[in-house]
Amino acid sequence: MCPSSFSTFASPPAVAVIGAGRLGGVLARALRAAGLTVHGPLRRGEKVPASDVVLLCVPDSGIADAAAAARGRATLIGHMSGATGLDDVDFSLHPLQTFTGAEGPEAFRGIGAAVAGRTPEVLAVATSLAERLGAHPFTVDDRAGYHAAASFASNFVLTVLDAAEQLARDAGVDDAREMLAPLVRRTVDNWVSQGAASALTGPIARGDEQTVARQRAAVDAAHPQLVALFDELAATTRVLAATPRRERANLTPHPERATLTPRPERATLTPRPERATLTPRPERAERDEGPESQRPSSRSAGPERGAQRRDEGRSGAERVSSQSLRSLAQRPEGGDTA
Repeated sequence: MCPSSFSTFASPPAVAVIGAGRLGGVLARALRAAGLTVHGPLRRGEKVPASDVVLLCVPDSGIADAAAAARGRATLIGHMSGATGLDDVDFSLHPLQTFTGAEGPEAFRGIGAAVAGRTPEVLAVATSLAERLGAHPFTVDDRAGYHAAASFASNFVLTVLDAAEQLARDAGVDDAREMLAPLVRRTVDNWVSQGAASALTGPIARGDEQTVARQRAAVDAAHPQLVALFDELAATTRVLAATPRRERANLTPHPERATLTPRPERATLTPRPERATLTPRPERAERDEGPESQRPSSRSAGPERGAQRRDEGRSGAERVSSQSLRSLAQRPEGGDTA
């Protein structure tokens, strides 16, 4: 926390919370637990007591009117919206969380909170308020894009889960929500630890389009209004499923597989010495070359022939060694069957 952020005020600021909906009630309880003086939550239209800070927990469409009504009753006015700018207020503090209204003051601890302010000093006040609540403040560049991300992560997830519950119930699953809940929790945990592309499983990830077609037919038969949603999700999931394959294609091979060099004990694979020259035995040579009077003696053959045979022997050995190495390099891993 930045204590100097509240230096504008003689003591920890008095905060008025306007809006008695889900967020307003939880926020007022949390601010009181943090040691601040809190007025409210007040309903719209109620008189606002003199305060250091007013926090508007009202729908986006009502921010301008609520800010105008509170002007003059507080030093700073802020709203709790994630998508609306600062045209009518001094700062904003948006908790990146969903609230039912029944949460205790600990509901803000450990969550993110998007903050903004017209000046660095006012931004410091918003940051300090978030930290007093136990949240982790951060700033964003595109408020509408940030808020859309929050809708995908929360609101749209519920839309998909409701569709899953309907389909499971109609398929004969008793207590469908309870049965699906562990799957949902594990999926979210895997996404947190691995990211979506690595955590993706199921028929689309396996390329099993026949199963996908059977799923679509079942959705069409039970809830035809969900077919369009199924098709959009399936198309986007196919793109996601292709991501790991593209990444694997660009990865460096695993270190022990990178060179595919043969094992040291097999690296030379040269023939045994007695077979290296591959020259015929003398007695076979006599039978093949005819009468003794027609063939030169070993002494008259001269050194040239012996050298030629040795060269041929070495070439043959080198060819055997080279071919063996190529064969070993091309052998798939685990090819040994001994």
